[in-house]
Amino acid sequence: MHKEQFLKSLENGLKKLSQQEQEDIIQDFQEHFSIGLAEGKTEEQIADSLGSPKQIAKELLANYHIEKVKATKSTGDIFRAVWAVIGLGFFNFVIVFGPFVALLAMVFAGWVIGVAFIASPLMVLVNVVIYPATFEWFDFFFSSLLCGIGLFIAIGMFFATKALTKQFVRYLKYNVSLVKGGLKHE
Repeated sequence: MHKEQFLKSLENGLKKLSQQEQEDIIQDFQEHFSIGLAEGKTEEQIADSLGSPKQIAKELLANYHIEKVKATKSTGDIFRAVWAVIGLGFFNFVIVFGPFVALLAMVFAGWVIGVAFIASPLMVLVNVVIYPATFEWFDFFFSSLLCGIGLFIAIGMFFATKALTKQFVRYLKYNVSLVKGGLKHE
């Protein structure tokens, strides 16, 4: 593969990055080619030593999305980072997507339980308004107890969600570095 083919393929893979970041990356790889040519290597040898431009673009996109998650921590950025890491290879689909779905299910279930417990006095009130003859003090006190437990669960889920998000981003970074290391040794 010649220099222009390599750079064009890399540029096509980096379309989701900003124009400035694309230019910086392309300039870095042009420097690789310049240094290699100065050392007497051919463009094909340099391109072969750098690896697949498509794989390089996938790795750079995955790193970009992971860094963006660290800065913003929005749900959309987390999903984009997960898909970018999964895009590094089929093996990552199993290794990243499985834990992500399990983690997402646990966090969602915890929040649902917390909110349901907090809303239980409201449900008792609705029941009393619709069926006034069914009011019992036990329902009122038990729903108040559930509301208190729900507040503790919600507070715990807030901190758990923050901690799990941080740990999952670290896991994604580790996975990307693992893929990069595995590709270098092939």
